[in-house]
Amino acid sequence: MTPTPRAKKPLKSRSPLFSNARLGIPTAAGAALALVGGVALWSNAGRANAVPDRAPGTHAAGFTAVAAGDIAEQCTASDSDCAHPKTAALVKKINPAFVLTMGDNQYDDARLKDYKRYYDKSWGAFKAKTHPVAGNHETYDPDGKLAGYKSYFGAIAYPKGKSYYSFDQDNWHFIALDSNSLNSAQLKWLKADLAANSKKCVAAYWHHPLFSSGEHGNDPVSRPIWKLLYDAKAELVLNGHDHHYERFAPQDPNGKADKNGIVELLGGMGGANPYKIEEVQDNSEKRLTDTFGVVKLNFTDTGFSWDLVGTDGRTKDSSPSYSCR
Repeated sequence: MTPTPRAKKPLKSRSPLFSNARLGIPTAAGAALALVGGVALWSNAGRANAVPDRAPGTHAAGFTAVAAGDIAEQCTASDSDCAHPKTAALVKKINPAFVLTMGDNQYDDARLKDYKRYYDKSWGAFKAKTHPVAGNHETYDPDGKLAGYKSYFGAIAYPKGKSYYSFDQDNWHFIALDSNSLNSAQLKWLKADLAANSKKCVAAYWHHPLFSSGEHGNDPVSRPIWKLLYDAKAELVLNGHDHHYERFAPQDPNGKADKNGIVELLGGMGGANPYKIEEVQDNSEKRLTDTFGVVKLNFTDTGFSWDLVGTDGRTKDSSPSYSCR
């Protein structure tokens, strides 16, 4: 889709070199462009983080989840160019414990009839184990903001009557947020939810990323969330909105490299038309565009890693292994 207009992003000072104790590997600056299987792939040349510390697809015992955002264009499997049935096939093959969607689940206006006609014919197969969040396209519904989204997912998306919620799995606490309306009530709820959490590891997900090298760029609406998560020593943030894949080294809410910071993963390649990389942000470890796939998240009681799996079944990127704080 054509990206919504945004204000010009201010230029940021470049981050200094740092040694990432969470990963046990040094990092350095620099960028390179390569073609992998016809796909444009950017990585930071010389950065040890661009090369995972494990073989692709390997992880310790725990549980697996699948995540993606920006999913169902108005097309079906009968159209060979339709991507969301292909990413859904990956989810089926992986068979995760649950599915996370990072918003813009249904295009263009996320009407209930379109959810039933398109999303439901592909990702709808996993509806019972999906923990969704809403994107900006869910607010465009002529029947009302989030009307089709709420009607389609029901209590799955509104387990306590609100568009934000949390749940636990093993030693992990997951927080689903609505970045369309980050008002004081939601921030108050998030602060209380974090204070009540007893799990060692914390992951949060919503639609609009604080940091992005894509067409929408950085969205400061998410900074208050980041501050609360950072203070609570959260480990992982997942976002969509920009239609590409990107992973960042641990950083603080101001974009400063921090070995004890939060890892951001942007996974907006669930099926919508890809966006370009425009302005590479500090601490961006790898960027992949012009492809479709899902993120296979590997969680243990003490850490996490992930693999980006393309619709051709191949692993396009593997993260380092991270430890919970």
